Amino acid sequence: MDGFWENVLRYQRYFVTVLLGVVWNVVEPLVPLLKRPLSAIALIGLMVGLLTFVALTLRAMLGLTAA
Repeated sequence: MDGFWENVLRYQRYFVTVLLGVVWNVVEPLVPLLKRPLSAIALIGLMVGLLTFVALTLRAMLGLTAA
């Protein structure tokens, strides 16, 4: 039982490291698109649209719509 809590903390650090690595690998190819105004507007519009779609879908699934 000596190293139990140390192992628990180690898995949390591992999870955070893996999550940051995934986010970095997703964001890194998109950074050059932000340097040109037209592609930056398109990318930001796509992100806003995706977030809106997810939010509306979750609202409908959870029954949170104000009908």
